[in-house]
Amino acid sequence: MTSTSPVPLTTRNACLEDLVDLLRHQQAHKVDVVVHADQIRAEGTQLRIAGTPPMLSERGVTTTSGLYMPTQVCDQGLANKLGIPLPYLRRLREHKPGLYDTNVNGWLADADRRFLVRALRGGGEHANEHGVARAFLSDSYRIIDNLDVLMAALDGIRQAGVQVQIDGCDLTERRMYVRVVCEQVRALAPDLLRDYRSPFTGQAGADCPAVFAGFVVTNSEVGEGAFTIVPRLVVQVCRNGMTITTDAARHVHLGGRMDEGVVRWSADTQDKNLALVTAQTRDAITTFLDIDYVRAKISEMSRLADTRITDPTATVELVAKRLSFTDEQQRQILSHFIQGADLSAGGVMHAVTSAAQTLPDADAAHEMESQALRALQLAAIGR
Repeated sequence: MTSTSPVPLTTRNACLEDLVDLLRHQQAHKVDVVVHADQIRAEGTQLRIAGTPPMLSERGVTTTSGLYMPTQVCDQGLANKLGIPLPYLRRLREHKPGLYDTNVNGWLADADRRFLVRALRGGGEHANEHGVARAFLSDSYRIIDNLDVLMAALDGIRQAGVQVQIDGCDLTERRMYVRVVCEQVRALAPDLLRDYRSPFTGQAGADCPAVFAGFVVTNSEVGEGAFTIVPRLVVQVCRNGMTITTDAARHVHLGGRMDEGVVRWSADTQDKNLALVTAQTRDAITTFLDIDYVRAKISEMSRLADTRITDPTATVELVAKRLSFTDEQQRQILSHFIQGADLSAGGVMHAVTSAAQTLPDADAAHEMESQALRALQLAAIGR
């Protein structure tokens, strides 16, 4: 659905410089319009937007009216806002495109409402190509773009005065993930790692028992979650990461309703939003990049990690079922558990986090990693 995009939409395990380049490229092609339902029509499973003014930017004048191909995220927004069951809408797109148009247009005709459409449109030699509709949102959605969030978060890190490394960056149609690690803040975890071997290198955790402090900065431009800073512990021996979602700092994208037309936020509004991101990042670092915090979390995990696993297949099946992992994810976790050679509940947790590293889908990888501590609990006590 996104092959016609004038701009790349995703990247996996990128360095910071490459992510910034991609976000700047996207920024230059963004079109954000607030439109009434009667200005939108489905044509050939694309969305035609009519009657919106052109947008003036450093690149010149960009036409905002025209055809846009919805991404899966945009279809999800359409289904949600118009009350159409999402599986049904996806089936229509694939098998009955005419009925897709009929359903969307029928419900739009009854919707006396305004919506925010976030899109990308080509420029230069691609100016006449169809655009991509990235999101179909409420007109009260507050836009906080990935590039702005990233720059504000990096400023918060600078203000905190800590030495960190970027451990990898992901961008999907749904979210941005930037993993940050601080190797200066480390604690030893011999009880957690004594029987573990990296499935990637075979190195023993007993020979390399350090755990580093870190965090993940995430944001969604398309309504798929708030800006968050989530603490993350990184195991040195295999670079497995364990995100601690219960301690996450979160900032919801909500705001006042916007007038119809092209969205242009004032500099004052943007500055206030980004100042909050910077402050939250700086404050989160004070908590998450703290040796006492790291030691406390290691202690919590170690209390459960020693539980021996007598039936690995049954245990991994239980964890996968309770955490809604796919059959393929379950297979990979069991394989990593065997390779890790740690026949304990801690070994199950390590298998979940190492298997997550191998997933090509960054959203699925982040979700799997965020369930690692829950997997530890399930493996240890079955609930």
